[in-house]
Amino acid sequence: MKASDVIEFLQANPEFFDKNSTLLTDLTVTHPNNGQAISLTERQLIALRDRIAQLEDKFAELLAFGEENDGISEKVHRLGLSLLEAEDFESIRQAIYVHLQEDFSVPHVAFRVWNSVLSRSGPEFLAVGEEVRFFTGDLNQPYCGAPTLREIGNWFGPAGKLIRSVSLVPLRRDEQTFGLLALGSEDPERFYPEMGTLYVTRIGEMVSCALRRQLG
Repeated sequence: MKASDVIEFLQANPEFFDKNSTLLTDLTVTHPNNGQAISLTERQLIALRDRIAQLEDKFAELLAFGEENDGISEKVHRLGLSLLEAEDFESIRQAIYVHLQEDFSVPHVAFRVWNSVLSRSGPEFLAVGEEVRFFTGDLNQPYCGAPTLREIGNWFGPAGKLIRSVSLVPLRRDEQTFGLLALGSEDPERFYPEMGTLYVTRIGEMVSCALRRQLG
C-alpha cells in the first residue's frame, strides 16, 4: 500500500476517525519544533495555532495599510481644499509647494507650465525643451523611478545632482498636456517603478484643474 492509497481512502471515508476515535490519541507524530512525539490531535492544534498566528499577522498588516492610506487621503484632501481656496496663481503655487514639501515630506518639488494663454514670469514658466514635452505627452500615468532627463533635474536647482528618484506627473487639460509636476528625493527608494500611482495621479489632476482655472 502506498501513501497515496491511505490518503485516498481517508478522503473517501471521512467518517473513519469517527468510528476509530482512539487513533487520534494513540497514533503519534513528530512535533514540528522540538521533535518530540505527540498525538495527531496535538499536531492539529499546533497547525491551527500557526494558521491563526499567520492570519493575525496578515490582519495587522492590512490594518496598517488602511491607516496609512487614510493618512494619505487626508493629506490629499487638505491639498485639494487649499487649491480650491486659492484665488490667484501665487496662491496655487504656494499651496503646491507647501503641502507637498511639508505635508507629504517631499524634499524637492518643481513644476513647469507651457502653452499658457497668459504670459507670466517665474521659474514655472521658463522654456521647456522638446525632449521633456515629448516625454510628458507620452506618459499614460505618472513616471516613478530613477531620474532620466537632465533638464528636469535642473529644475531642482543645486540639489538636482543629488536626486536619486523622481515622480513625474503630467498636467493635462482634457487630452492636451500643458505641464509637468516633478517630485524628487535623494532616497533611491522613495519613488520606484512598482509603487502605486493613484494618489500622485489625483494630485496631478487637482493641480491641473487649479492651474487651468487661473491660466486659461
